[in-house]
Amino acid sequence: MKKLMMAAAGGTVLGLVATTQVAGPLLAQENESVNIYQQLDLFGDIFERVRQGYVEDVNEQDLIEAAINGMLTSLDPHSSYLSADDAEDMRVQTRGEFGGLGLEVTQEEGWVKVVSPIDGTPAADAGMESGDFITAVDGESLMGLTLDEALDYLRGPVGSEVIITVVREGTSEPFEVSIIRDTIRLTAVRHRTEGNAVVLRVTTFNNQTFPNLEEGLAEEIEAAGGIDNIDGIVLDLRNNPGGLLNQAVYVSDAFLEGGEIVSTRGRALEDGDRYNASAGDLAEGKPIVVLINGGSASASEIVAGALQDHRRAIVVGTKSFGKGSVQTVVPLQGDGAMRLTTARYYTPSGRSIQALGISPDIIVEQPRRTPQEESSEDEIPDLRSEANLRGSLSNNSLSEEEEEQIEEDRARAEAASLLREEDYQLAYAVDILKGLNALGTQDE
Repeated sequence: MKKLMMAAAGGTVLGLVATTQVAGPLLAQENESVNIYQQLDLFGDIFERVRQGYVEDVNEQDLIEAAINGMLTSLDPHSSYLSADDAEDMRVQTRGEFGGLGLEVTQEEGWVKVVSPIDGTPAADAGMESGDFITAVDGESLMGLTLDEALDYLRGPVGSEVIITVVREGTSEPFEVSIIRDTIRLTAVRHRTEGNAVVLRVTTFNNQTFPNLEEGLAEEIEAAGGIDNIDGIVLDLRNNPGGLLNQAVYVSDAFLEGGEIVSTRGRALEDGDRYNASAGDLAEGKPIVVLINGGSASASEIVAGALQDHRRAIVVGTKSFGKGSVQTVVPLQGDGAMRLTTARYYTPSGRSIQALGISPDIIVEQPRRTPQEESSEDEIPDLRSEANLRGSLSNNSLSEEEEEQIEEDRARAEAASLLREEDYQLAYAVDILKGLNALGTQDE
């Protein structure tokens, strides 16, 4: 009987302890809920006082939207509230045509920072660069404004002029840039051949990116007379601000035979995703050089990281932007939307892109633009060559075809020299592919 009592008593004590352990978190949750409701009541009180007592009439809808946006922007620079107009602008940009300056921007320490100018747009033509800070628009300071408020200053009718004040690293004083707003039509991928290298310039990741890339590569290979006649591919992702995740996956998959491309990890384990490549390589194993710089962000970094981790490409240039977070766009009532950061990107090796970016395998700085010095008319050409010596022997051992080949090689070398002056990083990438192709030919 005593044993039974002890057992019963023991059971009661354990029950009390267990109850106490559960009750603690429950009480904490109840107190937390009370505090949340108190804070919401506080928000209601402040809203009502502003609505009734502010020195001027206020738009109630604008007040609420500003409060919502303030809550989201306090989380990180990429979370925000999108009004109905802003949400429609975002959808239009994804389709590839919109009005504006052609700048991808973010906010840093209260200022608008240029992630990258978009190729072929008024901003790029005006000389805007990745890393520039925009401090004022038409003389109006942007300090203290939200990113959306600052963008309202930059937007305007097509054909109108805007004067922006720019602070640039390495420049002692702010300077003004005049830009005429225009309709921005994005060509997702431009393609051409430099020497024997196919250059695929990817400017953005929208719905047209992968189809444009696939079609452009096929055209260049056909024009070269087949894949065997090219040295490789330069995938130029410089100043590419990113875009759609699925397009970054498609572009990476185009050159990988398998394996992970990118993974996303949210706050909870079930919020993560993993994207893998399928068999098939559009380049058929030809070497690839990926060009990146400080304006390469988000989707660009996913592609560069995937090809780098799989040792499928040599990454050349300077460190990328480091935007390694995932934003989910949630439609809201009234045709607005909420852009909320929900996860981080990780490369196949498990590297987080966030704030670190992708470090190139070979660091190659792009020389800053400087006015070309005028060449002197009386500059004496360099005549140090055997062929220029008086009475030198002629070379009569070459056939006509061999002489033509030498002339073609010389013309390519001169073209490469001009490219180095125009775009040093691209010329460096083309030279790498040329060298790799030469080594591969010797190995055979």
